[in-house]
Amino acid sequence: MPTRPLSLALVGATGLVGRAVLDALAEADLDLSRLKLLASPRSKGTRLEWNEEELPVHALEEGAFQGVDVAIFCVPAEVARAWAPKAWSAGCAVVDGSPAFRAEPDVPLVVPEVNLDAVDGFRARGVVASPSPAVTALAVALAPLQRAAGLERVVVATYQAASGAGHRAVEQLEREATDLMNGREPEAGTVVPHRLAFNLVPQVGSFRPDGRTDEEASLVDETRRVLGAPGLGVAATAVRVPVFFGLGAAVNVATARPLPAAEAREVLRKAPGVKVIDDPAAQVYPMPMLAVNDDAVLVGRVRDDPSQRHGLDLFLVSDDLRRGAATNLVRIAAAVAARR
Repeated sequence: MPTRPLSLALVGATGLVGRAVLDALAEADLDLSRLKLLASPRSKGTRLEWNEEELPVHALEEGAFQGVDVAIFCVPAEVARAWAPKAWSAGCAVVDGSPAFRAEPDVPLVVPEVNLDAVDGFRARGVVASPSPAVTALAVALAPLQRAAGLERVVVATYQAASGAGHRAVEQLEREATDLMNGREPEAGTVVPHRLAFNLVPQVGSFRPDGRTDEEASLVDETRRVLGAPGLGVAATAVRVPVFFGLGAAVNVATARPLPAAEAREVLRKAPGVKVIDDPAAQVYPMPMLAVNDDAVLVGRVRDDPSQRHGLDLFLVSDDLRRGAATNLVRIAAAVAARR
């Protein structure tokens, strides 16, 4: 922990992730001298509750980072790219939750349960990046299997809630579900490109020339980076599902050495950040509704895959806003503060 109380800024405080960060900060073991809330100028003057206080929201403007030690960014990539260098020039380290810096080789990409020591590299540019919520959950579950038996290949299908596309997508799902339940045909989607209610949309992000979406490509690249396995075979499919909050992933793994399902289950039980929920006979397994406001990744349906050598199947869920974003950002910020 830092030797003096921490001055912390939260940029994008009024958004879905920003509010989740406020909740995570209220439960974190951080000695804060100040919590400064920042957002776009249109949010200036808004007040948000935190720790039984009402804190004012300030505009993100020149001079906003003076006297601030660490800033957590919950903003679009273009905003992060514009303001992170300004924060660092004022002596404020940045923990960024956007895609802006995740692929930069001189910016650490960190999941604290997996590669916390990488935080030491923040001084190169004053930034530490947090992976996408799907990668965060996947890395927390895969890292203990990697340590136990090595990884040769990972195939993952993610099932991502409306919240992953922001509050407007949540509103779209709510509006569409209401229309359909009342016999009305919903208007065309404004955020998710097709009707999401009672539907599945196999597109998260924009398509690339190779047929993958941005999200699918980042699942491959970021998972390799966090696990420190640049040659790991990873294949990913990302699907937007009609759930308001939460993230699911069906994962197929080929390990380098034998790791039967029973042993894998015990490895996961002992792993930091993992809760094993796995009793199929009693119909007990991970579901998004069980992960709400939980800081763990819930793992179950662990079973052998007899179709390949050293194969395992498992299913995981996490709270995309809390575990996948807010908790990761807060824990990284604590680690950066301890190293300043």
